[in-house]
Amino acid sequence: MDLFRKMMEEGKCGMMPVQDYVSAVSVGILDGQLLLDLEYAEDSQAEVDMNVVMTGMGKFIEVQGTAEKVPFSHDRLQAMIEMAGQGIQKLTEIQKQTLGGNL
Repeated sequence: MDLFRKMMEEGKCGMMPVQDYVSAVSVGILDGQLLLDLEYAEDSQAEVDMNVVMTGMGKFIEVQGTAEKVPFSHDRLQAMIEMAGQGIQKLTEIQKQTLGGNL
């Protein structure tokens, strides 16, 4: 991020090329339990699996989910989205720490 800021100060870049953080997680239901960041073995056995991609500001880029074995309820969908959002918030915080703060 420091490089981009320096390029902007020097007039080599008109605007910050990175506008927001982006993170992705998987969530799913295995044996009736909600799980975050499924491993391959869990994913291959999950009743439901979903991938969620969001910006650091909490906007959705992608939501893709499949009832692999059994249909799921609206409440379970909301719970998976909530769990994914919490995981993405943690990843965003790690990105902020690594890259030196807010964009």
